[in-house]
Amino acid sequence: MCSDFEGTPVTSTDPAPWGRVDDEGNVYVRQGDEERLVGQYPGATPEEALAYYGRKYADLAGQVGLLEQRSRRGAPAADIAKAVRKLEASVRTANAVGDLQNLLDRLGALSGNVAELTEKQSAEAKAELDSAVAERESIVAEAESIAASDPATTQWKQATARLDDLFARWQRQQQEGPRLPKDVADELWKRFRAARSTVEHHRRAFFAELDAAQRDVRRHKQELVDRAEALAPQGVQGIPAYRDLLDEWKRAGRAGKKQDDALWARFKAAGDVLYSAKAEVDARENEEFSVNLEQKLALLDEAEPLLKETDPRAARARLSDIQRRWDAIGKVPRDNVRPLSDRLRRIETAVKALEDEHWRKSNPETKARSEGLAAQLNSAIEKLESELAEARAAGDAKKIKDAEDALAARRIWLDALGS
Repeated sequence: MCSDFEGTPVTSTDPAPWGRVDDEGNVYVRQGDEERLVGQYPGATPEEALAYYGRKYADLAGQVGLLEQRSRRGAPAADIAKAVRKLEASVRTANAVGDLQNLLDRLGALSGNVAELTEKQSAEAKAELDSAVAERESIVAEAESIAASDPATTQWKQATARLDDLFARWQRQQQEGPRLPKDVADELWKRFRAARSTVEHHRRAFFAELDAAQRDVRRHKQELVDRAEALAPQGVQGIPAYRDLLDEWKRAGRAGKKQDDALWARFKAAGDVLYSAKAEVDARENEEFSVNLEQKLALLDEAEPLLKETDPRAARARLSDIQRRWDAIGKVPRDNVRPLSDRLRRIETAVKALEDEHWRKSNPETKARSEGLAAQLNSAIEKLESELAEARAAGDAKKIKDAEDALAARRIWLDALGS
């Protein structure tokens, strides 16, 4: 029995239009105007033989369809091209019955798409690679910027954290980004590693120098603490020396927060001992001097009328008496010294000003000059009054005005001499 290629067309899944079986069970597939032996299926009907080789065709068609789906979903063009070449070879020599030419045509179409897909994916890959290189470049540039910073002014905590973040970004790029060309990747990593090494070198050197400086400061401040604590037996008398030590402490610098705080606590405690002794002395003195305060306040009440005194001799006599009694009273509580001194000084200044004014007026030399000038002014005034009378008689307006102005000026000068 045999099956030929003629008859009613059937679906592409029906192998009958694409193959035949001869009386000996040989199975042939038609490809164009030719046919090719694909195998034997003895002891079966032609339908069963064609169905068997039709299933082989269906497997190939399924592989082609799957490859088309992968292409549409953007699978790597190189993978698609490789699969196309492999499937083409399989289809051309396939021991299967079906529309093999259709499969070859579809694979040919895929080959054309692969070229377009390759170009697109190449462009995308290049853009992704360029972006990855730029990202690595930015990481390296920032690391080099940190490395170029002045170690003396670098905030090391922030700089170290920033460098760690840059390294994390670098690792993410390696894990998630495209693979960079080896020469480019090696060069960038060499620069990044050098920057990290420089930063670490600067950081170690900075803190080594800082530790050395702080050790010296700690040693110095420990000496200051020992000297301050040794002042305790001196009590109030030790305060000036303690103040000198405090000035030295301020110039000593920092010894590290924890150590500095501990040393300062001891240094301050030593000062507190001295100032506590002083507070006790001040309290006793304030109690003792409170009577003196009342007496000096009474003296000030007695002295303040001198602010309105006009007789310099009487003012000086009363002030001298008050000053003598003031000194005899003695000390007052420390907090009251300044206010009392200010009030007394204001009275002393007023009396001195009264005396200076009296001397200015009574000084024989000054008085003689003043009387001589007064005589000259009186003579000038008489002359100007005569000139004014003549000008008025003549009706000369200009001379009248000039004479009046000159006369007014000299009368003002004369009044000033008499004051």
